[in-house]
Amino acid sequence: MHLTPAEHDRLTVFTVAELARRRRARGAKLSAPEVIALVADAVFEAAWDGLPMDEVIAAGRGAVRAEDARPGVAALVRRVEVDALFPAGTALVAVDDPLGREPEPGDPGAVIPAAPENTGLVPGRARLEIEVTNTADVDVHVSSHYPFWQANAALAFDREAARGHRLDVPAGSSLGFPPGATITVRLVRLGGAATAPRLTLEDGR
Repeated sequence: MHLTPAEHDRLTVFTVAELARRRRARGAKLSAPEVIALVADAVFEAAWDGLPMDEVIAAGRGAVRAEDARPGVAALVRRVEVDALFPAGTALVAVDDPLGREPEPGDPGAVIPAAPENTGLVPGRARLEIEVTNTADVDVHVSSHYPFWQANAALAFDREAARGHRLDVPAGSSLGFPPGATITVRLVRLGGAATAPRLTLEDGR
């Protein structure tokens, strides 16, 4: 059986989520990777079933209870972002505070970025600006390192011009496109061969 990289990733998430379900069933507390896998698995399945975005997010948020996790995990898992496959194409799903706890000052795992003027994102790489229109009736989000030319089919733009590029935003962040809006975005050239696996609607399962 030949699997695409997206299918391998999906199976990895499922495997960790299944392990987490077994451990939770016998009363063991879950680690951060296990919590993330359960949230991501719930999002993948809800998106595959074609549920609306708000219901997909709710499925992810309801996948794990705070009391199921080890101490400190709720402070670490503050946001889970998943590129999920919907019937209409791939879209970024962001689940904030999946364990139902607001982070507090001094929590472990915090990342404090430097001021934008003091940092340079991949200097020397070729960049371009492109107009993108969201033709869907819901928000579409694209994560920082997703191959932009393979973004959700509801986004209308020059995909050939965007080939080999990603969003020029900090790693781990994302950009949202409101329904019906046209936005000019900045893209940056990917490193290496600037390629990515070709995706189809069957990928990601």
